[in-house]
Amino acid sequence: MQRHADTVWRVCSLHLREPADRQDAFQDAFLKYALADSTTFEDDEHCKAWLITVTRNLCRDQLKRAARKNISLDGLEGPEAVPVQADPAAQPGSATSEVVAAMRSLDDPPRTPLYLSIYEGYSAPEIASMLDAPVNTVYSWISRGRAQLRSALS
Repeated sequence: MQRHADTVWRVCSLHLREPADRQDAFQDAFLKYALADSTTFEDDEHCKAWLITVTRNLCRDQLKRAARKNISLDGLEGPEAVPVQADPAAQPGSATSEVVAAMRSLDDPPRTPLYLSIYEGYSAPEIASMLDAPVNTVYSWISRGRAQLRSALS
């Protein structure tokens, strides 16, 4: 956990807005790792790739569950009506929040490969093996994601 906690947390932050949701996905990812007795890892990079894939899938599942909930806003009044963001990166006007918002605005096929390429330093063939996608498709996703990110930030 000490080696891969930052990476898993960044993947959670990339997909989920709420700190509590990020914490849940983070804990679930390491719980799955602890319970993965039948999985044998070739090396530390294989373990890291596995954790990234599992975390991404957990975040997707959590977003799907959240989209299915129907919440009535009729009863909300006063301070409960507007949630307060405790995350400094989520403060409006900060450069970090602009980049995070721009990354979140991307569709998922270019978002995850772009994140793995820029922040984690993986090559396109490594990303292709993690995501079970053709290498040329990964190159296209990264190129498309950079163009979309550039236009969103300009």
